[in-house]
Amino acid sequence: MNLTGNSIVAGRDVPGTGEAWRGVAAATGEPLGPNLRDASPDHVARAAELAAAAARDYRTLPAHRRAAFLDACAEEIEALGDDLLRLAASESGLPLDRLAGERGRTCGQLRMFADLVRSGDALGVRVDPALPGRRPLPRADLRLRKVPVGPVAVFGASNFPLAFSVAGGDTASALAAGCPVVAKAHPAHPGTCELVARALTAAAERTGMPAGVFSLLVGRGTEVGLTLVRDPRIAAVGFTGSRAGGLALVEAANSRPVPVPVHAEMSAVNPVIVLDGALADPVPLATAYVGSLTNGAGQFCTNPGLLLLPSGDAGDAFLAAAARAVAEATGQVMLTPGIARACVEGVARWAATEGVSVVAQGAPGDGPYAPGPVVLECDASTYTAHEDLSGEVFGAAGLVVRWSGTDELVALLERVEGQLTATLHGTDADLATAGRILPVLEERAGRILWGGWPTGVEVCHAVVHGGPWPATSSPGTTSVGTLAVERWLRPVSYQSFPDALLPEELRADNPLGVTRLVDGVLEPRPR
Repeated sequence: MNLTGNSIVAGRDVPGTGEAWRGVAAATGEPLGPNLRDASPDHVARAAELAAAAARDYRTLPAHRRAAFLDACAEEIEALGDDLLRLAASESGLPLDRLAGERGRTCGQLRMFADLVRSGDALGVRVDPALPGRRPLPRADLRLRKVPVGPVAVFGASNFPLAFSVAGGDTASALAAGCPVVAKAHPAHPGTCELVARALTAAAERTGMPAGVFSLLVGRGTEVGLTLVRDPRIAAVGFTGSRAGGLALVEAANSRPVPVPVHAEMSAVNPVIVLDGALADPVPLATAYVGSLTNGAGQFCTNPGLLLLPSGDAGDAFLAAAARAVAEATGQVMLTPGIARACVEGVARWAATEGVSVVAQGAPGDGPYAPGPVVLECDASTYTAHEDLSGEVFGAAGLVVRWSGTDELVALLERVEGQLTATLHGTDADLATAGRILPVLEERAGRILWGGWPTGVEVCHAVVHGGPWPATSSPGTTSVGTLAVERWLRPVSYQSFPDALLPEELRADNPLGVTRLVDGVLEPRPR
């Protein structure tokens, strides 16, 4: 495992410029890995230039070749072995078993998108044959498919150094769509980013992909990323991270002479609504809540940071059980020293708010960057009176808001901003209440759960990992699942074209055998 700290532009190592910096060990804050230097503006421009040069050749490759590239990416990542996991553990503080599962998810979604490419289903083919005899006006022959938007800039997340990073869902779906990718390495795990980037570079070389189909840029601050987003050759952006970071990229993309979409997943508190019937046996429910809240040091996009709990004795029993579970929990190493400090500061702000009390706090873990988990409580009027309470505290910190009556619960939910998830806990006795608040939740969240806990996002065809602003900057999309590919595609309609000029998937004999919507009727792929 030889790390260089270099950017990798179209398969070539490019040493950075400026002040040297290093990664750090999450548990101790001590320097880790080789010296790194940020990619220069010229390096950024070169990566974008080569991505644009590769775009037309890459998107016109036969589907089986692009699918083979995605499969090869998964194989090359797996070939890195446990060295990858050990390095990621040092840089992120995440345990090896969690990272092994994340590697499996990363490679699994690459292969899932390879299968999608082979199927042709992402092309969204529609055919409305000509109706020359229609009266009063004839209809021209119209055929539609989706085409790649062009080079995509990808920004990885701190909390998923594999599955939401260099070869994560944004990269996998963009490559599946036929878009070259220029990835920005995350400064919290630069070594992990480099290893994975070298795996993707090796996969591109052995499957004969055009130069420029993938590049990695190193950068510690904001300048490299903003320069990349402002480059006129970048056609779209994928981002997972803080609200401040996502909004900065949205502003940069919108300030261009030709604005481009930024698909940013930002912050969420993922409200969990406990209805009266769920409190018949409050202890198991409270224990499960704390388990979800503290899982992974609370560093999941879908962490249940807000829980709405009925007032009264049953709610008190739930809170007492949650307090016991929190008091018995121990803090875990957080992803970076800065994230750990921000968590402690956020909890302190909540606790200093009049009307907010600490229910229980667990013990800190080993080292300086493992704060103890904590649950706080307030009533509905306190929550609605203090806007700061509605924001995310990233970590194992939960706020419980007590509500009394369905009207107050609905009023609370109507004040909640856009979220990735919302969860309902109830029984058949609560169906009327649930039916009343469900329309509000549909307006507020991308994924709604009945029972269970929002942590854990299945990678599949029907999942949505997205939501209304400000959970994401593009509410009509998802960053997980096969639907994610649609962020990097746009529809093109062909009218009255000779069959010989049409793309194969639009031709009369459908030589690729893709699923097509013909005159409004879905025609499945030929067997």
